[in-house]
Amino acid sequence: MATPFSVEDLLQFYRKGIFPMADSRDNPSFFLMSPERRGLLPLKGFHIPKRLKRRVCQDPFHVTFDAAFRRVIEACAEPHPDRPTTWINDGIIDVYTLAHRRGYAHSVECWDGDDLVGGLYGVALGGAFFGESMFSRATDASKIALVHLVAHLIDRGYTLLDAQFHNPHLDQFGMFEVSRDEFRALLHSALQLKVTFHPSPARQSIGSGSGTTSSMTGGSSVPDSVAGTSSVNGSSPSGMVTRSGSFTGAGAVQRITQIS
Repeated sequence: MATPFSVEDLLQFYRKGIFPMADSRDNPSFFLMSPERRGLLPLKGFHIPKRLKRRVCQDPFHVTFDAAFRRVIEACAEPHPDRPTTWINDGIIDVYTLAHRRGYAHSVECWDGDDLVGGLYGVALGGAFFGESMFSRATDASKIALVHLVAHLIDRGYTLLDAQFHNPHLDQFGMFEVSRDEFRALLHSALQLKVTFHPSPARQSIGSGSGTTSSMTGGSSVPDSVAGTSSVNGSSPSGMVTRSGSFTGAGAVQRITQIS
């Protein structure tokens, strides 16, 4: 697996508030971005439009975490009519897959039976989650994945959800922008938090209809180098653990609205 830089390099990029991009899907080179204006999604105050809220509560898809990371990032790299090419090349796919295997990069998947119909992926460090990309092959699939991600991040004690750039499609959720310096200050605070993306086996309780999970919010846990290595529902082909979403749709909406 040839990568343009190491996982350690990738993590250092994020700690400094920068992230890699390729010129195109077929271009092997990459460059580093540090936008003057940074797009963020609020964890406190995340807005779910009424129609989407009803749709989420219907549980139209089976939602999982870390069940098909490489399939998600490869789907995000595919062209579509509104985006004939992407910034995700093979090297970026490979290095993020390695970061996933080490517990730093995570995915959310939406399934319709055995079909992967939507999802997203990103990188987790401290109390910050850096959203990278999402895709949808069914109505609302990527949006539902995002709602479940936000509920999960709130429950785990995260404070920062980075969306990189302003995106009008995300305005409906309350997206806002901050300056580069403001982002770095928020990032510095978030990186001090000792939270993990997944609970440890001894303290986890996956919700089954109640929409609740046990919480280690803000608490000290395993180092982030092994975050996400506990198992509830088995392992993916990569060896990374997989689990069903911690919330029902109604539970995810309730968890978000509790602090909004």
